[in-house]
Parts: sequence; structure tokens; C-alpha cells
Amino acid sequence: MDKLPFAPALGTLALLACAGCAALPSTTPQWDARFGAATRAAFAQQVLNPDAARAHVTVDGIDGASAAQAQQRYRKSFAEPPAPATFTIGVSGTK
Repeated sequence: MDKLPFAPALGTLALLACAGCAALPSTTPQWDARFGAATRAAFAQQVLNPDAARAHVTVDGIDGASAAQAQQRYRKSFAEPPAPATFTIGVSGTK
């Protein structure tokens, strides 16, 4: 009596499954060729002037000393809470 009557059928099935997997085309080279294309496209769409680093044009705007003073005034405005209004009529919120 044969202990494994389905052994030849299982072996044949395993060989067919392996052969079927080997026959599938590999998609990895196609994916690798386009890897990062979406990121590069999104970055390129966000760049206004790609040749800006090569252009020797002066920048329009405020000079460094004035910008530093403006930043100091801005930071100083948050150092202390603003003084409350001294003359308010009927705005206390109490009854």
C-alpha cells in the first residue's frame, strides 16, 4: 500500500506553480526606472526661477540693519502685556 498516493500529483503541481511564477515578467526594473519621479516633478513645479542662483541681480526689499531693528521691535512688543485701557464705560462684563 502506498503511504502517499498524491505525492506525484503534488510534485507536479509544485513544479507547475514554480514555472508559472518564473514566467511572470518582473516589474521591479520598471519601478526602479521611475523611482522618485513624482517627487522630482513636484519639486520642479515649486521652483519659480531655476537659474536664480546664477543671476547676479540685487534683491528688492529691506536692508539688513532695518530688518534687524524691525525684528527687535517685534520681539519687544511681546515682552510685556499691553497696558489695559484706562477709560472704558460699561464694558466690564459684570451686572
